[in-house]
Amino acid sequence: MLMRKILISISEFFNWITFQLSSIFIVGVPLSILIWSINKKNKAIQKLLKIYWKISILFFISLILFIGDVNFSLLILIISTFLMTICIWLWTDINRELEGYKLRDALVLTTRVWRWALTFISMSFLIQSFQDFSCLISINSEECSKWSEPSENLSQLINQLFNFLFGANFTEQTAKFIGLFALLIYVLGLLQWFFVKLPKSGRNSGFSNYEYY
Repeated sequence: MLMRKILISISEFFNWITFQLSSIFIVGVPLSILIWSINKKNKAIQKLLKIYWKISILFFISLILFIGDVNFSLLILIISTFLMTICIWLWTDINRELEGYKLRDALVLTTRVWRWALTFISMSFLIQSFQDFSCLISINSEECSKWSEPSENLSQLINQLFNFLFGANFTEQTAKFIGLFALLIYVLGLLQWFFVKLPKSGRNSGFSNYEYY
């Protein structure tokens, strides 16, 4: 019994660490790199970050689903980190461009470190979710509460903003409706890209045709 409590405490600690790192490497660092790349006029990294932010929308949708207590919220979170990891490594033209830079280029070096850090976070989420496999389809059980805790601060922030703008509370039902609707739109957009755009362009991002901001 004591060993089980210790293992649960360790698991909760690593879960907390992973969420703290995710806020840095999923939001803070890529936003900084995007601004930096615009300033440096680096087309390849600008294109990479533009693709990344489109894909990462699913991560934020998953947080809304957590607030709405949707049972498969964790599954969407894991899928979102998996897709984000794929999208930062997928493009052959961007990879060749980044390999052509010297290591002393600070922007490119930061981008490389960020890509590996994001990959590590994605693997961490995946491993932890396998340890709580039942939570992938039923997040509302008591043993899955540790996954919902990080979204509580976001819930409070959104509720304050929602109340300020609309004079109403951001309830679970509202979060569930918005999250599921956004998920539907996202899936339709992803399918359109997968079946229409990907066969035409393949793994070529076309960043050389990308205009500066």
